[in-house]
Amino acid sequence: MKAEQLQLALRPRPAYEAVDLGVQMAQRSRRSLLRAFVPLALLLAVACGATIEIAPWLPSMLLWWCKPWLDRTLLNIYARQAFGEETRFSDAWQARAATPWTQALMWLTVWRLSFWRAYSMPVAQLEGQEGAARRQRVKAILRSQRGAATMAQATFSWIEVFLTLGLVSVIPWMMPGLRNWDAVRWLFGDNLFANALMYVAYVAAVLFVEPFFVASGFAMYLNRRVELEAWDVEQDLRHAFAAR
Repeated sequence: MKAEQLQLALRPRPAYEAVDLGVQMAQRSRRSLLRAFVPLALLLAVACGATIEIAPWLPSMLLWWCKPWLDRTLLNIYARQAFGEETRFSDAWQARAATPWTQALMWLTVWRLSFWRAYSMPVAQLEGQEGAARRQRVKAILRSQRGAATMAQATFSWIEVFLTLGLVSVIPWMMPGLRNWDAVRWLFGDNLFANALMYVAYVAAVLFVEPFFVASGFAMYLNRRVELEAWDVEQDLRHAFAAR
């Protein structure tokens, strides 16, 4: 990394302030998100949605399980944005093609249920750490931050749940013929159209929340590296020497 090219003012921050920085990072990356993340996310959503006739719950379960696949693209976008570079769809696709298949497999199996996924993912993806070196690095960045990382992930998970429920609750309002328990029976009954609408609501919630979740985890990771390696001091020194 070339610290002097960073577009972020890195300094030690409380965890909640780092999360706020991540939210702002996601807002500033909206062009890259629309061009690189949304197309890939929609492709995955359609692929998962094709299984709805097998079981009504299967598309949502598959999309939830494959979130790390989306998170890798988001992390790549934010890493480039930190250096002032936008990401196109072709950039995101090339980055996915260059990803070691072992990392992708691990995030979809052993590491899938991590309580701090967005916080620890940069260790493998950006630092290239593997095996024992990765475990030691994750242990180091989690020290004194485990609770904050877990709380951040839990918070965004609940936001996603409530947003999904809110979108689902709108469906009966759009259909005046359904009232009270009739709407509930229709939504949760053996109805392909209703199941598809509920899945679309979940997809919308994921597409909205996941970029903020990954950006917040990345910002917390950067904040921890500032604490461990004093990046703010390094940047000041590099700028000082570059000005001479």
